[in-house]
Formats: sequence, C-alpha cells, structure tokens
Amino acid sequence: MRVLGIDTSNYTTSCALLDTECMEILQQKQLLPVPVGQAGLRQSDAVFHHVRQLPMLMEQLFSGSDGAAADAVGVSTQPRSEEGSYMPCFLVGQGTARILSAASGAPLYETSHQMGHILAALYSADRLSWCEAGHSPFLAFHVSGGTTDCVLCTPDRERVLRITPIAQSLDLKAGQAVDRVGLMLGLEFPCGIALEALAMQSHSRKHAKITLKNGCCSLSGLQNQCEMMHQKGEAAEDIARYCLNTIAAAISEMTKAAAECTGQTAVLYAGGVMSDVLIQNQLAALPYETAFAKPAFSCDNAAGVAIYAALQEKYSCRF
Repeated sequence: MRVLGIDTSNYTTSCALLDTECMEILQQKQLLPVPVGQAGLRQSDAVFHHVRQLPMLMEQLFSGSDGAAADAVGVSTQPRSEEGSYMPCFLVGQGTARILSAASGAPLYETSHQMGHILAALYSADRLSWCEAGHSPFLAFHVSGGTTDCVLCTPDRERVLRITPIAQSLDLKAGQAVDRVGLMLGLEFPCGIALEALAMQSHSRKHAKITLKNGCCSLSGLQNQCEMMHQKGEAAEDIARYCLNTIAAAISEMTKAAAECTGQTAVLYAGGVMSDVLIQNQLAALPYETAFAKPAFSCDNAAGVAIYAALQEKYSCRF
C-alpha cells in the first residue's frame, strides 16, 4: 500500500508517502517564510503560505514516485491529542486530505501533529514496536517551538497510541527560548541549528537552576538570564551554550520526575529541539532506555501522520 500523510503545522508545510511493503518514506517539506527579525507568523499568514506551498510540494512528492494514487490518506488536524486543541493552519491540510479522499475513495484518517511527531520519531529510531498492542507504555517528550510536553503513551489498537499528558513547561516553551535567544544574538529564525553551532564553540557547563512544580518546568527566567548575560558583554557562544544546557537540564529533571511518577523507564524524545546534539548527549546519559528521532524526522513532518494512517489500515485488516 501507498499511504499519504499531510501536515500543515505552524511553521512547516509537509507531505509524505509511505510504502508499507518496504516501510520506506518519501517526503517533501518547506518552512513557512518568516520576515527577518521576527519570531513567528500570524495564523492568517501561516494559512496563506500553506495554501500556496502545499500544491507544489504534493506535485514534487508524486513526481518522485511512480505516480500512482494513494491507497489511504492521513492528516493532522490539531496540535495535540486532546480535546479543544486547535490552530487554524491545520485546516489547510485537513481540507486537502478530505478532497483527495472524496475524489479517490481512499480512507481518511485524522490525527494530531503531536501523534505524528511521536510516530515519526519511533520510525526513525527503529522503535515502532513500542506502539504494538501489548507493549508496555512509554514516556515521550514533544519539544518544539510550541510545546515542551511530556506524555505517557499507551499502545491502543483503536487510536494507535493513547496519549496522556504528564507534564509541560508552565510558561515559555523550549523552542521559543531557543529562537528568542538566537534572535537576540543576531541569528535568523528559526534559530535552532545556528544556535547549536554557536554553542559548540563554548565548553561551559553552566545552566540555570532547575525547579519543577508537579513535574513541570519553567523556562521564562532563562530568556531573562540570557539577556542579562548579553548586556554584560558575555561571549555569544557562552550565552548559546547556557541556553541549551538549561533546556537539557530542565528536560532531564522532567524525565526523572515522570519516570518516578509513572514507573516507566523507556523514553522517546521528539520535536525540533530534540535534534540538538548537545541536548541529546546529556539526555542519553540518563539511566533509562532513551530513543531519539533522526534529524529528518525531528522537525515538523508528515511522515508520522502517514505511519498513523498505515497502522489504522493494518488494524482494520486492509493490508
């Protein structure tokens, strides 16, 4: 079977084709254009850019395959797997998926952007077995510009994974901290890759003091501390390293608290921020079974959405 996935997130338009026979994925994605110096887009602008970019990416995706139609379609329709989660930008992907499904007769499966991130990470880390029925629950972190969430994932044949919130950032999200500190240092949005390269030039181990409240972290003070360091004339590379060290320390403490609370010690890290090697290295040292998404499957992508649709097809015995 060929399964199409579509994801129109806040900063990336993406589509993917999964071949279920060999489990190979083709994908096309493109960041939304953000004006220089700005740290984001209004939802109306995001919707406009998705409408422009998605047709071109779909053309490129199918021209790179044998051109046959998809046997099933998956699409993300909301940020998180919880009631009330909503962003207008997902309407672009949802509308396109509904049209394709209606025109071709291919079954349509809707899920969340969060689910897509988790499944893409499992796929790239060779851990898809974690979502098979009967497997033990596991912890998953979704860390990006809009989320710093820890959830408990329980295999569920009806929903693939039952996602239960455990903890989150109570204020600033990790990706927001990265971008705000990066822009302060003169980097272009999104700042993750450039901030990591800058931080690599420093050997500082300093980070902010981490205090959790019911397992949740607070990162708003991190931005203020980095601004104070900048005002004092501290080296840009040390500020960048301080920012990433603090995020790594916060997620480490959240992981420990979640493991103690749930009794689960298998942990998956997904989301754009988790592609940072400096952060990964610190989390990999934790005494748990840790898994990370590869870079191509860390940032927003439709691959996990296609996998979700494929698993739904499998559970319905269509393949």
